[in-house]
Amino acid sequence: MAASGYRTVARIGRHLLVADEPVEVGGGDTGPTPMEMVAGALAGCISITLRMVAQRKGWPLEGVDAEVAIVKETVEGSRPRDTFEVQVTLQGPLDDKMRAELTRIASRCPVHRVLAHETPVTTTVR
Repeated sequence: MAASGYRTVARIGRHLLVADEPVEVGGGDTGPTPMEMVAGALAGCISITLRMVAQRKGWPLEGVDAEVAIVKETVEGSRPRDTFEVQVTLQGPLDDKMRAELTRIASRCPVHRVLAHETPVTTTVR
């Protein structure tokens, strides 16, 4: 293992993202953990989706804050698993009907849909 712990650079298109693990588990803490990146992707997707919908409908949405917490859920007789708790704050003079619709749509963003369902993943190691 290199001195940098588990630091990994992922190239996604023209962007570079750094992932790592905390020092206490052998990483260098030079970037978010992969699970934190997934949580960030969920928060970003919810925020973007809600802003797109509001813009398309001409609603006065002034901002969206989406916070995602990673929580260890323990089920008796099973290993703990990670779950996500999402808190969305909408800013702007939205009426109750607009807020209700945006609340419904928040759980329909593409990342949320992938995480909420069993999504097949095919892995090839060369």
